[in-house]
Amino acid sequence: MSLLNGAAAKLSQYNRDAVLSASPARLLTMLYDRLVLDLERAAGALGEQNWSTAWENLRHADQIVAELASSLRLDVWDGADGLLQLYTYVAELIVSGNIDRDAGKVREAIELIEPLRQTWHEAAAQLPAAGAKAAGGYGASGYAGASSALGERDLGVA
Repeated sequence: MSLLNGAAAKLSQYNRDAVLSASPARLLTMLYDRLVLDLERAAGALGEQNWSTAWENLRHADQIVAELASSLRLDVWDGADGLLQLYTYVAELIVSGNIDRDAGKVREAIELIEPLRQTWHEAAAQLPAAGAKAAGGYGASGYAGASSALGERDLGVA
């Protein structure tokens, strides 16, 4: 195994371990961080007419939005319906931004997601580290697909 492949394997294992050991609140913030990163990369790729990179990042962003939506517990939180509608709209922006090759739609998705990302980070920072069992209207045992939604790719977190 070459040195580069060994380093990539270690990074992949580190990322996998970070996801598997994260609290639900941390998983939520990781998903939002990765979603914004994917959308920013896609918008840049669309601007450069790099369609394959844009497609890859938009496909991954769509998977994250699907994971966020499927993990939402509508029966636990009154605001969950509104958030689900927002996720649905963001997913539509992602798909149509991909089909139309429209960076403006992707930037609109970023503008909608970024304030939520910041808010979830603030909320997670206020949770006691040991007692962070749940994150808002999301299931405490949820995010079974978070590892796959985050993927084997670089999570974009230090």
